[in-house]
Order: sequence, then C-alpha cells, then structure tokens
Amino acid sequence: MGGAIGDALGYTVEFDSYSEILRRFGEKGITRLQTQQDYLRLEFQVNKGVVSDDTQMTFFTAYGLLYAGKKGLLPLDGIRDAYIDWYCTQSGAKFRGTDNWLAHIPALNVRRAPGMTCLTALEYIYHGLPASNNSKGCGGVMRVAPVGLWAAATGELDDDGVIRLAAQAARITHHHPLGYIPAGVAAHLVYKLALDEHPTREALESYVVESMNRCGAMFKHWGNEVDELNSLLSRALELANSGEPDVDCINLLGQGWVGDEALAIAIFCAARHFNNFEQAMIAAVNHNGDSDSTGAVAGNILGAAVGHDALPQHFKENVEMHELAVHLAHCLNDNELRPLVL
Repeated sequence: MGGAIGDALGYTVEFDSYSEILRRFGEKGITRLQTQQDYLRLEFQVNKGVVSDDTQMTFFTAYGLLYAGKKGLLPLDGIRDAYIDWYCTQSGAKFRGTDNWLAHIPALNVRRAPGMTCLTALEYIYHGLPASNNSKGCGGVMRVAPVGLWAAATGELDDDGVIRLAAQAARITHHHPLGYIPAGVAAHLVYKLALDEHPTREALESYVVESMNRCGAMFKHWGNEVDELNSLLSRALELANSGEPDVDCINLLGQGWVGDEALAIAIFCAARHFNNFEQAMIAAVNHNGDSDSTGAVAGNILGAAVGHDALPQHFKENVEMHELAVHLAHCLNDNELRPLVL
C-alpha cells in the first residue's frame, strides 16, 4: 500500500523537472494525490490518484508468488508466468491460460507508461526466445516488495533466499547487475522491516548494511558493481543524517531511472523521514528524476516499517485500487491465492 501511494503521488510528475513541479504545485511541490487526471481522458476517469506500471507489476509479482504455490511451481516460475500475463494486458497479446483473474481487472489493462525494457524482454519470452540486454533500469527494483512480505509472513525463505529470489525476479527483464541486485536489497529491507515488531531508523540503517554484506558474499563475481552499489547506499545514509535540503541530497544520488539510484533515493527518504511517512513520500517524488519509481520503492520500504494503519488516511482513501492492494497483502500473509470479490 505504501508503494502504491508513493507511485501514485510521483506518477503525476514523473516526466517533470523539479522546476516544473514547483511551477505546477507551488513551493512545496506535489503533496497530495491528484484525483482528477487529465491524461486519463482516453481511458476512464477513476477519481483517484492513479498508479503506474510500477504498482501494476508489483501486483503481478504478488500474484505470481501465490500462483506458484497453488500450482506447485517454483516461485520464480510463477512470477515469470505472471509477468507474461502483465505483458498481455499491455500489448493485447493472447493470454496463455494461467486463469489470472488479476489480468482481467480494467485498471490493470491500461498502459501507464510501461518500461520498454520490461515490454521488450517479456515479448521475447512470450515468443519463446531468450531475452538479452544490459539494462540497469529501475524496472526490476520497483516491483519486488511482495517477495519480502511473502517471505516474512510464511517463512518460506531465509535472508539470502529473499535477496536471491528478488534479484532473479528482476533479472527476468533486467540483465545488468545494477538492474537486479538492488531489487534483492529492496526486498530484503521489506522482509527485515516486516519482521521487526518495533522498527527504528537505526534498525533500517543496520538492515541496509546487512543487505550489502550479504550481496557482497552472494554476488562475488560482480564485486565492482556491488562495491559501487554499496558506496551509493552508504552515501544515501550519510546524506540522510546531513542538514542539506532533501532535493539537494537527492540530486547527489542521481535521478532514479536506474536501479541503484532509485534504491539509494528511496533509502535516503525512508531514513531521513522514518517517522513521517507523508514527508518521506513528498521528498521521494519532488525532484528531477523518475518520481513514480523512487516514490514506489520508498513507499514499499517505509510502508513495511509502519504498517497499513499508520499510513495517512487521505492517501489511503484517494489512491487507486486500495482494496486490491489490501486483498493481495492478506493473500500473501495467508499464502493463499483468492480472487478479489468487490
């Protein structure tokens, strides 16, 4: 739910510069979900803050995990099948018979600026061809939070297993190490925070360090890339403890279009504003970069720490598909795939 909120808040300004955001929304930038979206005029008006492909793919990740359990598949195979279903919703390709009720929800059958790397890789897989690229885009890290939630609820995976599965899920479409290793870290942070009954900012920082240590051992053949990621995440934690303005710190970390930068920005926002979810989301989307993805990742991390009840009510009541997000969370918790009945 936190990820959907951050995604929806940032989607409105995804392709705007920081100066354009300030021009449109004032000196504080965008702070509330926009419930009247002009760019939906060719689809349908939902009178909610709409989510992007980030949340769509997150929902399909959750479905894939649960579908795998129902059908006796490996979790990664279930996730891959679910991503193919998502590809069909975006491309008009014929569904392959997974009986995915999620894929028939109207709001998941519209294109919300889907990433070309995801679409192209899944098109190859759909046609039985190997996908090959060197993309380190953020399309992997933004969608894997359900791996951490599912593992925390069910005990199906240990720490290393969470990192490995999330990285493998991201690598279905993104083959650069900095496109999929950050996904392992993001899911592991969600996992650790969800297990922690009383998480603190200091705990979040320790989990970041633990995640990087585990990645260093797990991805030894990508030592330079892991070191690069470790350096950037350490910088994010340092900046979170500085007195510099949010946007200036984010500019030092990048724009979030690639996996390592999106994760670093999300960690910075979650750490600096650990006790203020609303301010964390505002910081995560008001900058020059990929606002919906940085908002989604930050929302997933901090949402796992604070829980649904602590999320601001005005966000929950104004975000698209709130009921679906809550339903899938319950399914992950129970490790049982159930259709949503409205």
